[in-house]
Amino acid sequence: MTLSRRTFSAAIASLGIPLPLIARSQDAFPTKPIRIVCPFAPGGGSDFIARVASNLLSKSLGQSAIVDNRPGAGGTLGTEYALHTPADGYTLLLIAGSYTVNPSLYKLRFDPVADMTPVIQLSRGAYVVCINPNKVQARNLQELLAFGRQNPGKLTFASAGNGSHLHIATEYMFGMANVKATHVPYKGTGPAVTDLVAGNVDMLVAGTEALMPHVKSGRLRALAVTTAQRLPAYPDIPSVAESGLRDYDVVAWHGLIAPKGVPPAVIAKINGALNTGLKAPELVAQLDPTGVSPAGGTPEQFGDLIKVEIPRYAKVAKDNNIKAE
Repeated sequence: MTLSRRTFSAAIASLGIPLPLIARSQDAFPTKPIRIVCPFAPGGGSDFIARVASNLLSKSLGQSAIVDNRPGAGGTLGTEYALHTPADGYTLLLIAGSYTVNPSLYKLRFDPVADMTPVIQLSRGAYVVCINPNKVQARNLQELLAFGRQNPGKLTFASAGNGSHLHIATEYMFGMANVKATHVPYKGTGPAVTDLVAGNVDMLVAGTEALMPHVKSGRLRALAVTTAQRLPAYPDIPSVAESGLRDYDVVAWHGLIAPKGVPPAVIAKINGALNTGLKAPELVAQLDPTGVSPAGGTPEQFGDLIKVEIPRYAKVAKDNNIKAE
């Protein structure tokens, strides 16, 4: 049903709320602290990006922005909590790529598209495909995938756990390359990296911050990055796409969403503040060595990314019978 302007105004008036007051309240936003719910534990990459966003909002909007860590169940506990808070812009939710994987693994009590309002993509980076060179004699990704095709199930790969974004990203690559490998799940990226360096598994796809120190020391070999383009921080590492899987592109991203129904003017104000802050040269310089770049963009662009990734990863999970731990 579509309301006319007169009918809408009458309905608002019946509640005793003057229209000019509503407009002024949105213009004055924020009048109290903003909270960013981070559905992951303190100290990790997601927590770091959440605190970057909170600092940018505090500086730009003149109100403090705090990070509220609520980890559990692959991020779904904190997500459910945040999406059921009032839709006033004062509670935002930090999400990562796992947000688009979880609908395939968990029985969610929210719709990951219909029950949220996209705000902004904060960052974009890549995962790195790494091997232990003492375990696998592959000089590049093409040789690794050829070995995997010729030896079904012999190649072992670690991940941060069943259904993790790292697991999905690896299976997605192997599916495109027609490779069957043996998955070895760990409880987190740290233990997976430790066992890769020790030679207990053959390969791992994980973040640059976790793997590149070992690549620089010579204990691991980097074969490719998962984004369609090479990373400026590591220009000598080719992408998976240019290594033969032309349509492969997996971005390690973080962004902010809000509950469904936040007024567009409020979303625009938050988005504008963050877009300005993300362009700061000092932030770019801080993130660049890690292989992560500030993203930015419109709420609509971020919403489109989420809508594309959910069905893509649902197919990967179904094809490989991936279940949450």
